[in-house]
Amino acid sequence: MDRRWSPPEGERVCDSAPPLSVHTHCCSDTAAGSISLTSRSSTTHSLGSSSPAGPTPCVSAESRRGPGTSFTGNMMEVAGPWTEVFGGSERTDVSDGAEALTLAPLVDDSPSVRRSQPILITSNRGKRVESFSSSVPSIIPNPFPELCSPSKSPTLISSLPPTSSAKHLLKVYGEDRHSRSVWVSPGATAREVCHTLVQTAHCSDQENWALLELHPTLGLERCLEDHEVVLEVQATWSLKGDTRLVFCKNYAKYEFFRKPVLFFPESMISDSADVSKGMTSSELIQNLLRSGTCPEIQGFLQVKESSRKSWKKVYFFLRRSGLYCSTKGSSKEPRHLQYVADLEDLNVYTVVNSRKLYGAPADFTFCIKPSRNPVRAQDLKILCAESEQTRTCWTSAFRLFKYGKQLQCNYQLSKSSPRILEGKSKSEDSLVAMDFSGKTGGRVIQNPTEAENAEREEGQAWRRREALRCSLPNLNPGARPSSIHRSQPWFHGGVSRKEAQRLIEKQGLVDGMFLVRDSQQHAQCFVLSLCFQLKTKHYLMIPFEDGGRKYFTMDDGLTLFIDLLQLVEFHQINRGILPVCLKHPCVCVAL
Repeated sequence: MDRRWSPPEGERVCDSAPPLSVHTHCCSDTAAGSISLTSRSSTTHSLGSSSPAGPTPCVSAESRRGPGTSFTGNMMEVAGPWTEVFGGSERTDVSDGAEALTLAPLVDDSPSVRRSQPILITSNRGKRVESFSSSVPSIIPNPFPELCSPSKSPTLISSLPPTSSAKHLLKVYGEDRHSRSVWVSPGATAREVCHTLVQTAHCSDQENWALLELHPTLGLERCLEDHEVVLEVQATWSLKGDTRLVFCKNYAKYEFFRKPVLFFPESMISDSADVSKGMTSSELIQNLLRSGTCPEIQGFLQVKESSRKSWKKVYFFLRRSGLYCSTKGSSKEPRHLQYVADLEDLNVYTVVNSRKLYGAPADFTFCIKPSRNPVRAQDLKILCAESEQTRTCWTSAFRLFKYGKQLQCNYQLSKSSPRILEGKSKSEDSLVAMDFSGKTGGRVIQNPTEAENAEREEGQAWRRREALRCSLPNLNPGARPSSIHRSQPWFHGGVSRKEAQRLIEKQGLVDGMFLVRDSQQHAQCFVLSLCFQLKTKHYLMIPFEDGGRKYFTMDDGLTLFIDLLQLVEFHQINRGILPVCLKHPCVCVAL
């Protein structure tokens, strides 16, 4: 029901007064009927409540005592002409000036009655839009977390809920091109991520692991420093690129601290270095490395000219203040030096397959680029050295000048990491060494040294039995020798010579890095690829038959080995014909 009341002439309406209740009196002493207005808010019908757009009517104080108005206590009676409109009613005019009302029924004939509910109507419609949008969740769960980068995507990855809301999902690839996703904290460093992957992948060797930043399209790769925050590095990548992180071995990360003379030849040290104290170049380099710095490096490099395919030979100087090039030969005068790059705002990358991608004159190519910008081809400063030693010297000097003392701290921490991270799994702790050589039925070996010796002797005895079984004369002339080597981590099957060199370079050009592969030119022969003095050399291992048994040899039969495993174990202790003992196997990690 809708009632509207219009005040008599002379009265005004105010908006601030409380709503007035209307009561219709049908007493006998009122001829045309009267209404009484009261200020109680608990009555059934309130004036103006059904008209949200109009103000709430009230009678002003000045007009309350006008003509035709009388008060009785808190009640007010209005006499004279008045209008009362009911919802669904019809008004008819009476000839004598009075008004007659025809009221519609209060209750509909239908059995179910629908009553309207109060609705809050705000004056600003923008607030309704905001309240509606705030009710919709701004973060939508992503059903495919592996298809987007967590650091770039605004979606909430909820398919694998982390232990903490601050965790991020990081995708890391192995050298077998399979990937694994791990949850890391926003401030996780490369060292912490490697430690997590070592535990996740159950790696037996817990040292010399690294994260490699790889840009396959541009042929760039860089080993992350142990203190670098991985998610900050990932934030600089392009969303449309194919950049990824690779979990691999790197034995040469801090090798220049162990053999500084090999990495910094005397011919590349600048004459401006302080040699007035009578120190040799090796002593000078060692003192500088201990203090967290590096000697100034100088030398010729081939530089790729911008927007051209040609290369130009330029003389460069690498100092603490930055990288400079000489505009006049090898002149060091300040007027001939041109500033090239700031060391604080650049990263150094090794270029893979540089001859094919960039037309480089040699394979010893590296490049520098701004560290805070996405990798773009036009931002790369591509340089080419004349040898691997020269390239390693330049890249190591860039790292030392940029990070300084931090690399020394990382190196000291890496030396203590094997003892800190050392430990056995629960399944290994539940195993004990037993000795069944006596007549008592077996005893538990309590001495750790005796247990290690027993384990070593048992393994060697098993290998001798296996090799002897495979080397016995066989009626089948096509019988192959023992294949025990195929289960070893240092065996890489039929990789090519170039790929073998690439694997060794990726894991670090350190003396003693090796792998064994099938020979592509000689049937039933194998090749030992060994790194020595930043170069990779290859040695042929041929089968040799003596007394009806098959052996392997590398020195034309002077030293015979029953299988490749015995050959590798022998040269891990003895040099033999090799320039250095076998130390670090080149392994491929499967995640």
